[in-house]
Amino acid sequence: MQMNVDEEKKLVMIWLSNAEKNDPVIRENLKPLYAEYKKKKYWVAVFESGEKELYQGTLDLLAYNKRRCAELEVQKEKKQRSSQVMER
Repeated sequence: MQMNVDEEKKLVMIWLSNAEKNDPVIRENLKPLYAEYKKKKYWVAVFESGEKELYQGTLDLLAYNKRRCAELEVQKEKKQRSSQVMER
C-alpha cells in the first residue's frame, strides 16, 4: 500500500495492489484512516490495481472515446441540418 497526502488540496490518495485490495484485514484497517481524514475535511481516494493489461486497456478506451466523439458530432450536424430545413 502506498499513501500520498496532499495538504494543499486536502486530498489523501491510497494505492492498493491486487493482493491488498482483496485483503479484508487491510480494508478494515483503512476505516480509522478514513475517519481521521474526514474530521480534517480531506477527500480520501482509494485506487485499486486492475486485472487487465494497462496499455491495451488505455488504447481501447481512447479508441472508444474517439469513435463516440465522432458519432456525437455527426448527430449534432444532422440535428442542425434538420432544424435549418424546418426553418425554411
